[in-house]
Amino acid sequence: MNDSASDTVKFRIADLPQNRPTPFELRPDAAFCKALVAELGLVALRKLSFVGELCAVGKSDWELSAKLGATIVQPCVVTLEPVTTRIDVTVRRLFLSQQEMSDSENDDEEVEMPDDENADLLGTSIDVDQIMSESLALNLPLYPRAEDAKLANAVFTEPGQTPMKDEDARPFAGLADLRNKLAKDGEK
Repeated sequence: MNDSASDTVKFRIADLPQNRPTPFELRPDAAFCKALVAELGLVALRKLSFVGELCAVGKSDWELSAKLGATIVQPCVVTLEPVTTRIDVTVRRLFLSQQEMSDSENDDEEVEMPDDENADLLGTSIDVDQIMSESLALNLPLYPRAEDAKLANAVFTEPGQTPMKDEDARPFAGLADLRNKLAKDGEK
């Protein structure tokens, strides 16, 4: 276990016990959080924690189960005002041995994705810091928006031309009216 993320937290597979879970609890320091803020384009990152365990699965596979918690601040996509979001998600990763993964890997054949999207190739170690950073990046809101943010209707055109409006960009919007008009004409 390591509370400071200045030293990366990696568990060597050879050192992990097969018969019991290996718990971990990460609460990264300010330097690690500052680097993540810059990398992910955030305004701020607070209360980042990653708590879980590594367990053996079968003879040679491993599973990481953890809870990721963070309070993030991102710029609003409309107004650029800060938007605060709390992230609390469960993270699960399965690390499969090379033998299981190599059955489907061949340079001459098409490679199929494993059935489990959380499955990774097992190396000599499991980098918990990297998994925490990836999980945070994957769970960020894509389009953070302040509560009162409204997107104004922008109209652009050349001088002397009639500006195109949102309704004009919907070519099928008038079909219902046309259908109704044709139905009335058919009734006459």
